[in-house]
Amino acid sequence: MFRNLPDVTKNILLLNITIYVVGLFLTSNGTNLGGILGAHYVNSVLFEPYQVVTHMFMHSLEDPLHIFFNMFLLVMFGSHLERVWGSKRFFIFYIACGLGAFGLYNAIGVYQIVDIKDQLIKSNIVDMDMFHGMIQDHYERNVGIMYPDFPLMTKYEQLNISTLVGASGAIFGLLAGFAMLFPNTELMLIFPPIPIKAKFLIGGYIVFEVINSLYRPDDQIAHLAHVGGAMVGIVIILIWRRKDRKNFW
Repeated sequence: MFRNLPDVTKNILLLNITIYVVGLFLTSNGTNLGGILGAHYVNSVLFEPYQVVTHMFMHSLEDPLHIFFNMFLLVMFGSHLERVWGSKRFFIFYIACGLGAFGLYNAIGVYQIVDIKDQLIKSNIVDMDMFHGMIQDHYERNVGIMYPDFPLMTKYEQLNISTLVGASGAIFGLLAGFAMLFPNTELMLIFPPIPIKAKFLIGGYIVFEVINSLYRPDDQIAHLAHVGGAMVGIVIILIWRRKDRKNFW
């Protein structure tokens, strides 16, 4: 089966697995690869430009199911889309969805950081340059710091160290793309073991993530990134469908 995977899907799969294994090895030696390759908000003191791309190939090392399900969906849906579109179009679509996930993930967090920073500056609670240095030091030493008497400082540090990892945003783009191209394809659930058309199963999943992004924003899952990846996937399909219908149904 592995030999039959199309090239881009296979290489993305190998890259994610390799980075995951390397991350496990480095963690045992005291290096936090997730903190290096994972994406922080663009106005976080920990943000680096390369994280915009690297975050979608880095998965949570504490949760092996994270990478398992993402790679399972990549093989299941990505390989099919790559065969339909070809490697170049599939690669563009995948990366664009991952970038869209990053963009929507930043939409609220960036504003929150700016707002809290302004409040801290006006209150003169702490010197911001010194505080930024403290945040970087705490993160490098993997020390969780709470400021019981200054909740704004706690929230500001939490936002700065918040990290986006995983291919989920790009995967949601693939799911959305598949549902739009093959809406009536029946997918079999494990439980309950009944067939459900892609437009209902995937569409319902995306709606579920939209609801979670609104009502469960602090549950440690980047629901906004999932929604962002799906939105970009839908927009790209609509644009491509108008320009070229030969690979669309």
